[in-house]
Amino acid sequence: MSNPVRVYLSIGSNVDREHYVTAALEALDKWFDELAISPVYDSEAVGFNGSPFLNLVVGVDTELSVAELSRRFKQLEADNGRRRDVPKFSARTLDLDILTYGDAAGPIDGVELPRGEILKNAFVLRPLADIAPDDVHPVCGKTYGELWREYSTGQKLWPVDFHWRGRRISSAAS
Repeated sequence: MSNPVRVYLSIGSNVDREHYVTAALEALDKWFDELAISPVYDSEAVGFNGSPFLNLVVGVDTELSVAELSRRFKQLEADNGRRRDVPKFSARTLDLDILTYGDAAGPIDGVELPRGEILKNAFVLRPLADIAPDDVHPVCGKTYGELWREYSTGQKLWPVDFHWRGRRISSAAS
């Protein structure tokens, strides 16, 4: 087997948000040894008028391929009611995206890495900067902490109180 690679993935939900974020964390905890979990943020819907999302980023170490991760995440979304027959920008029970796969760049197994949303959306960049501030974006060469400090699109997000398995993941006061 190959050496494990650090993967960051985003989790989002704007339908029964706490339930589906918890379902995602439970599934990820079964698949991976240890989860690095960012604070959870409440954010405005981007690209459509809709209910606010809960968003966070999780880091895992894995030997699974990008293709296998993508397959598992799509199945987890489907198992949790994610519909693919609706417009791209619409409400969703669960949205899981591979943000980075080590320092891979370019299309791998049909997934463009690193994910473009890292540089575009506060709800992806902020939680990524929270758990990996010194990790370097594989294309632009800046750390996620630097990218967050330079971020200025005006997208709004707020930390929220969120507990998982009796542990405080984030606090509205953070």
